[in-house]
Amino acid sequence: MDAQQSPVEMKDAPRDAADAETDVSEAEREREPMTGTGGADADEGAASDGLMEPPAAEAEKNGTVKLKVLEEDEEQTKFTGLNKEELLRVAGSPGWVRTRWALLLVFWIGWLGMLVGAVLIILRAPVCRELPPTDWWNEGPLLQIKNLQAFSETRDLKGLEQKVSTLSGLKLKGLVIGPIHAAPADDPMNLEFEEISPEFGNLEQFNSLLQTAHRKGVFVVLDLTPNYRGSSGPWFSSASVTNVAERLKSALVFWLSEGVDGIQLPGVEDLARMVPSLWTDIRAIVQNGTDKYPNKRVLIGVTEASSAETVSDLLSSTGVDLLLSGVLSASDQTERAHSVQVLYSNHSQTKLAWSLEAPRDLSRDLVKVNQLLLLTLPGTPVFIGGDGIGLKDEDIKVVWDSETELNSSLQGERGERSFFQSISELRGKERSLLFGDFSLLFNSSSSLAYLRFWDQSTRFLAAFNWAAEEVELQLSGAGLPHHVTVVRSTNTSALPEESSVDLRKLRLGSGQAALVRFPHDG
Repeated sequence: MDAQQSPVEMKDAPRDAADAETDVSEAEREREPMTGTGGADADEGAASDGLMEPPAAEAEKNGTVKLKVLEEDEEQTKFTGLNKEELLRVAGSPGWVRTRWALLLVFWIGWLGMLVGAVLIILRAPVCRELPPTDWWNEGPLLQIKNLQAFSETRDLKGLEQKVSTLSGLKLKGLVIGPIHAAPADDPMNLEFEEISPEFGNLEQFNSLLQTAHRKGVFVVLDLTPNYRGSSGPWFSSASVTNVAERLKSALVFWLSEGVDGIQLPGVEDLARMVPSLWTDIRAIVQNGTDKYPNKRVLIGVTEASSAETVSDLLSSTGVDLLLSGVLSASDQTERAHSVQVLYSNHSQTKLAWSLEAPRDLSRDLVKVNQLLLLTLPGTPVFIGGDGIGLKDEDIKVVWDSETELNSSLQGERGERSFFQSISELRGKERSLLFGDFSLLFNSSSSLAYLRFWDQSTRFLAAFNWAAEEVELQLSGAGLPHHVTVVRSTNTSALPEESSVDLRKLRLGSGQAALVRFPHDG
């Protein structure tokens, strides 16, 4: 520095020196790593030198980072929870004891309330009715095939086996086949229960048919009418009944061991009356299960009696599982309804069977009417031949086998088959139709209406008109609603399916029938 400095220059010299020292200190801080170390010393040095801290923006610009260290007092304010001793002191305090008892009381009151509510719901709910005991023959219709040769091109057991799948599709539960055993007409000496007549096939074909049917869920009953080709009576004569019945016993053991599911016999009242001990043996062979065949086998009796009172007595005295009769053969519908009412009142419906052999010239509409009747009565429906299920014998092969376009006649046959199948399938699903109660609603010489109902299940009402003119049924009463839904009708133009009709003026055309439904609560 010049010795001859002016006073102004001497006055500014200390400031320049201070600025230079400050620049050096800042440069040293910038060279230090950004770890926060040495920050306190630098601050103390700056303070001791009487220097001001640089602005925040300038500090950030120079890369300095400020760290806030938690003071010891702040760490001590953290909540670490209560220790065991403190918890025990709190748990035993009067306030907490009262709170705990209050919560416990609320819990038990709520629990008891839910329990009482559940009990009240159960007690108020309607009690379900116990299902009746049933056997396989109560679960669906049976088809009796008397004319075996009319059911296929091969005209034998092999041809029938080819139709089992179709029969199963119709929801048939069982087939009653035959008679097919060797039996020269009116010749008891050459009767062979255990031999199959050659025109029907052989034992190998029968066993194959039996296995196929069982795989499809179809049961097979064998008709063993002794003198089915003759004219002297089913048991030949009174003198031959004992001998034929004795030979029948060994035949029953043979066929049941082959796997048949039941036996059908004619004139059971004669056997029960003339040879009671043999009849008892016959019943025991068929109806008693064995270790090899534990499933129940059905014993079906056939009688020519048509009086409901007589048939009722025979059903009790013979002990058969089902009894086919002519109680529905009366042309007067009042008599038909009376027969149904007598048998239903005197016997469990699981013992009742209904058959109706329709004349071959019966119209298709009336075939459907008969189908609806048998499938909705309380008991087992037994259809006889192709006519009963809407298939004329001469058209059976074509209807079942043809995949080509059908003419109008065969289309009608297939329509009858569809009607039969739908009602049969419905019967198997609905408890009211399967084993429900029966109540007669209307009965005249040409018209009939009855109700089928079970517990809380859907109700079904069947109505029929066999008259030559239209009728109007005025159905009303306790439990009957005004409007119901049509399930099936033999004339869908007049009564379309799923349409609503008024029971107070239910119109049925000539030869028409309908099945309607409504909920159990009306």
